[in-house]
Amino acid sequence: MCGIAGIIRIDGGESIPRDVVKYMTDAIVHRGPDDEGFFEVPGLCLGSRRLSIIDLHNGTQPVANEKQTVHAVFNGELFDYPERRLQLQQWRRLPPRHPW
Repeated sequence: MCGIAGIIRIDGGESIPRDVVKYMTDAIVHRGPDDEGFFEVPGLCLGSRRLSIIDLHNGTQPVANEKQTVHAVFNGELFDYPERRLQLQQWRRLPPRHPW
């Protein structure tokens, strides 16, 4: 099981010191001893601990979209991912449905 930690300043105050969130992720190292990652912007710091079960090489977090405009940390495994991938590939080949 992985671990997630972070702090956000909703009042727009000073930046969050990374060492504070590092202290938080160190406290949950038992939940994710295989990797650690952080994302920082003014007023926000996210941290994660990862336990490698399926994806041993490419599971580094936080993850970002292609334009680096969205960052996320999350926890979860899809053990039936081969079947889900096939379903998604078949779904993409279907013509678009109209909402009416």
